[in-house]
Amino acid sequence: MISSRISGALALLATSLSVVSGQTFQRLGTCPTLGCILPPDQQDFLPGQHFDIRFEVHAPKNGSEAFNDGVPDEKFTVTIAKDNGKPQSIASFFELKEPSLEKWTFSWYEDLFAQDAKTPSVVNVASKIYRQVALYEPGTYTVTLNYYSGKTTTAIWMVRPLATKKKAKNVILFIGDGMTTNMITAARLLAHKSINGKYQSTLQLDKFPTLGHQMTHSIDSFITDSANSASALYTGHKTTVNAMGVYVDSSPDKFDDPKVETIVELLKRIWGSAWGAVSTAFIADATPTALTAHTRSRYEYGALIEQALNGFSNTSWTKQDGPDVYFGGGAEQFLPSSASYQGKDYYAEFAKKGYSVSLNKTSLLALPDDKKALGIFCKSNLPVWLDRNIFPENTLKLKNDPSGASGPAKDIPGQKEMTLKAIDILHKRGGKDGFFLMSEAASIDKQMHVLDYERALGDLLELDDTVRATIQKLQDLGELNNTLIVVTADHGHGFDVFGGADTKYLAAQHDKDDRHKRSAVGVYKESGLSQYTVEQPGISYNTGPNFPVNWDPRYVIAAGTGAAPDRREQYGVGKNGSRTPAVTLPGMGDDDYYVNPTDRTGGFVVNGTLPTTESQGVHSLTDVPVFAQGPCSGNFGGVYSNTDIFFKIASCLGLGHPTKKTDGGKGR
Repeated sequence: MISSRISGALALLATSLSVVSGQTFQRLGTCPTLGCILPPDQQDFLPGQHFDIRFEVHAPKNGSEAFNDGVPDEKFTVTIAKDNGKPQSIASFFELKEPSLEKWTFSWYEDLFAQDAKTPSVVNVASKIYRQVALYEPGTYTVTLNYYSGKTTTAIWMVRPLATKKKAKNVILFIGDGMTTNMITAARLLAHKSINGKYQSTLQLDKFPTLGHQMTHSIDSFITDSANSASALYTGHKTTVNAMGVYVDSSPDKFDDPKVETIVELLKRIWGSAWGAVSTAFIADATPTALTAHTRSRYEYGALIEQALNGFSNTSWTKQDGPDVYFGGGAEQFLPSSASYQGKDYYAEFAKKGYSVSLNKTSLLALPDDKKALGIFCKSNLPVWLDRNIFPENTLKLKNDPSGASGPAKDIPGQKEMTLKAIDILHKRGGKDGFFLMSEAASIDKQMHVLDYERALGDLLELDDTVRATIQKLQDLGELNNTLIVVTADHGHGFDVFGGADTKYLAAQHDKDDRHKRSAVGVYKESGLSQYTVEQPGISYNTGPNFPVNWDPRYVIAAGTGAAPDRREQYGVGKNGSRTPAVTLPGMGDDDYYVNPTDRTGGFVVNGTLPTTESQGVHSLTDVPVFAQGPCSGNFGGVYSNTDIFFKIASCLGLGHPTKKTDGGKGR
């Protein structure tokens, strides 16, 4: 009777798989069948990289997948075989005790119709997890989950070649969050003069000897976010949107998902090198915290700062001893409050562990180079380059003092100042063992989201200026030839420049309809030439030769993005701070967004392409560029997965070993 019921259910399952896989909602993104292996099929590993393995058997109680009366198979078995070898049980292969069986229930919507009807599908689960294992021999491994009397799920894993020799002493990874080739092209147009079509100067990025491109999609959707894309760059493993350093399981605990060792955990364990993170975002944001985070939720900000300082403590895991340098914004997670972990004062927690603490640029530059350093320079994200340097009056409106005092943060460093000071400290503390530094230009992405293109491009030019200064700094330290420098992005936006706009003419059409106002946009021949590099009497910003000499010319770029809410476009720089393109209106619903009636009031309305619940632009599918110079830089040409960034850096740092390797407990 039971056998007959299972056979019938298996037939039903086979017909329903096309319905439940590759859709808006997924029962578990990496698991189209009722047996789940995490890490799933097609994953690559660095030799000796630590990771956890979870197995789940699902039994849906209702919906199109309803199976076995909602009773999961608790007697499932699992084997693993290398190449064509004999399969062994997971426990015996890794020489572990068999873990306890775990059970839980979760629910999900099969599609939008189910969501509208509020009819979730309920799933019961039986699971086991094997913690902190590693595969040391290169080759192919086949993992087989057997369940429900003959049903199997198989995962093929590949362990990459050994890489035991350290070819680069140092690695600096610059991330232009959301940065695409189209944005780089636009930034070049704004900042660098051309005569008869020939640029008289170019970006520092244009001078890199190696250019490649990386594909950014996540493991279970083709549009990624900054959390799982950063995780791919730092671990070599794709994951789900909002997740970092884990494969997302279906359990209720946000911190028990199967983990994967990150680049800084490996580097600290194997070589004892120094490491640091710099960001123009709040430092608990996804890109900086993904270096140490292990959670499915990027929004656990307080806990992510705790993990960065003290490591992952829920289960046995690699200890990375905290960053040697941690610079950015985000005082909310450091001031004792509901936003900090357990309400603690994390300025004090870092100080207890020997950190020098800085809250402004003056004290940042005075930090000793031989001590660990924490620098938090404002609440939330750092004000963007354009407001710090061209429209500083906008920063005085903010209430973002990092000490918690009322009023604006003052004397704020930029990405360049933070990065150069980080290099001084890491060079001193890393010594012969070298260092790893991640430096993020976060507001390229954040300003693209709100369709404030000039502010996004200003931060891209700040990134380029930081890269230029970094190369000079390394040259002065005698470390340039010892340092691999990689500049890339985590994802893109569908941005481009399609013409020019006459802002004076557009402003004069205030009494005309929107269709007429669009006559101010010139395309092809009428797009004209860049006016951002043409000096004007009385306009001088003293920002140097690698930025526009006029941010507010009459003729400006006409630019846009393919994914945006309803908004009004006027073109040209917004002088009063970052824009808010769409808002909710009284009586129209809390998640229903319309054109902001106070934004770009002299422009014309552009209909959106996104659901009306979206107030900002979103990420796009585009591949993003990779620039490299220094040791191993030749390996970064071509087109490849974002996970390959990790493997290329890890190989250059000699992190792939055939036996468990540590630095003998050495710390700084």
